[in-house]
Amino acid sequence: MKLLSHHELEGFGGLGEGIAIQLADDGRRILWMAHEAAPKDFSGVDVSDPRNPRLIVQTELPHMKVRANSLDVVGNLMVVARQVKEAGLKPAGFDVFDISKPEAPRLLSHFDCSGPWSRGVHAVWFVDGKTVHMASGAPDFQPRNPKDDQFYRIVDVSDPTKPREVGRWWYPGTREGDDAPSPGRLPALFDNGFRAHNTNVFPQRPDRAYVGYIDGGAIVLDISDLSDIRLVSHWNHSPPFNGFTHTVLPLFDRDLWVVTDEAVKNDATDWPKLVWMVDARLESNPVPISTFPAPPYETFAKRGGFSGAHNLHENLPLPCSFQSQTHLVGTFFNAGVRVYDATNPYQVEEVAYFVPATPPLAPRGAIQLNDVYVDERRVIYTVDRYNGGLYILEANF
Repeated sequence: MKLLSHHELEGFGGLGEGIAIQLADDGRRILWMAHEAAPKDFSGVDVSDPRNPRLIVQTELPHMKVRANSLDVVGNLMVVARQVKEAGLKPAGFDVFDISKPEAPRLLSHFDCSGPWSRGVHAVWFVDGKTVHMASGAPDFQPRNPKDDQFYRIVDVSDPTKPREVGRWWYPGTREGDDAPSPGRLPALFDNGFRAHNTNVFPQRPDRAYVGYIDGGAIVLDISDLSDIRLVSHWNHSPPFNGFTHTVLPLFDRDLWVVTDEAVKNDATDWPKLVWMVDARLESNPVPISTFPAPPYETFAKRGGFSGAHNLHENLPLPCSFQSQTHLVGTFFNAGVRVYDATNPYQVEEVAYFVPATPPLAPRGAIQLNDVYVDERRVIYTVDRYNGGLYILEANF
């Protein structure tokens, strides 16, 4: 990989887990990014020339206890998450924007998820132009444990001015009133909750939701009947591993899943956080068959901040998204962004990596690459969690 350009976003380079590309009506290519924390909400950057990115809009959040973190774009619609620091605060939910004029995003609606036990929405998945799949709290969902506050919700936005919930599922035993017993928890140091993170639904299998359920593992749901969502598959490696299943990415042509952990402790306290290859030929019995080569522990564990797996480019079924059944691109916090060739799923090979220099005044003393998006030209966009901003790379894999 080769660095084409770097943009510090006017000094607000702390970015979350939401990156999307809009092909604007005038032909420009606009990269949208959600900020990891206040005061900024989201930024739009014209990347028509990836060697000369230009910031065209950067918005403010209403207060310092709310974050965006996640967004998705289909056509001229953008959905942006709203998560608050403390249950009961507002705005908690998601916003829908008209971005037909990228320099002037126009709010169409807010879907309210606030309530006495809700922190709102952490992550959104929006690829069909009419449905938002998300990890969210709700005013009528009281978790038995406050760490279990976000579950899988489905919202119809076919009328973007009037979002409405059409389905939900939560891990049995996590809600007050459940018949099921509470799930067994990891030790307190590693207990991050039984709650949803990524909630991916693809056109190849519109009847399936592929959900990373943090300490609940990898979950696949039958969503063919939204009023009666059913568990199809459940694979969890924790314990003995230290939890936090983040993403379940199906490789449909190969009956495989790529499953990522997320590192969430400084100085690799929760090591190892890995990327797993899972054989899903028999959907009811997923079997792990390999892990991706991890960045060397001795080089990165004590380099500063988090060290280990996090986000993947998720083969979004959209015009400006790279899609591959063999090449995977992921972020690893202080170990940068890395590319893998999974042609042989039993022996995945690392084929490229890029670790930027530590940004000036980096609060963790190292880069913390948080998310990655690859466009159909194999241009890679990756972002720092704190202050490094946007890095644009050229790849020849």
